[in-house]
Amino acid sequence: MGERTPRSGPFARSRYGADMTSNTSFEIDDGVAVLRLDDGKANAVGYGTLEAIDSALAAAEQDAGAFVIAGREGRFSAGFDLSVIGEGPEAARALVAAGARTAARLYGAPVPVVAACTGHALAFGAIMLLSSDVRIGADVEAKIGLTEVSIGMPLPIFAVELARDRLSPRHFTAATSLATVFSPHGAAEAGYLDEVVAAGELHDAAMERAGQLASYVRRSAFGLTRKTTRQATIDHILSTLDDDLKSFGVLE
Repeated sequence: MGERTPRSGPFARSRYGADMTSNTSFEIDDGVAVLRLDDGKANAVGYGTLEAIDSALAAAEQDAGAFVIAGREGRFSAGFDLSVIGEGPEAARALVAAGARTAARLYGAPVPVVAACTGHALAFGAIMLLSSDVRIGADVEAKIGLTEVSIGMPLPIFAVELARDRLSPRHFTAATSLATVFSPHGAAEAGYLDEVVAAGELHDAAMERAGQLASYVRRSAFGLTRKTTRQATIDHILSTLDDDLKSFGVLE
């Protein structure tokens, strides 16, 4: 891929939208692209966050061999921004559709994706874990799971398909239809996480794993295998998305 030029610094508010803060940052460190999400609160996902993820993935594809997505201390992501969801069904559908497309990009990324789950990962936060290749969680008090059914929202097809692919079949019904929330160790058993480490070791563990992947995974072979193993699911997600979301946010 040639010489990689490090990039660092916060995302500008004017570029990524009003729901981003200067604490969200991106850099390329020794061949590993690292996006740290930090809105200073619960890491709710709005359009700015989705654009930050998409832009970071594009940079990783160009200049890195692996991609790490991390949260702030105690918060990976609480899911979609409820202030946008609360604007009405049309706004809810638009944000969820945008999130689904970003999740599909993560799931089909041309480089390995490592998630450093720093804490709570609910709803779309859990979907980001399902979309990543390697998921390492901090051993902290945290809730991880797909909570949509518990708050009166149907679980969209894209979330169901990602859950079907990544979760243990034994936990699939509990995680989807029953909206079960897991601790980090329970999430590792269910399939949201692959490993749980001490909170102080999370960053190094994620960077070490991503560095290993960047060093030995060959881009062309990875890309072809990615298509073989995941493209059919991605195509299904995208082809059903609009029809699936027609009733989203309007159920009583």
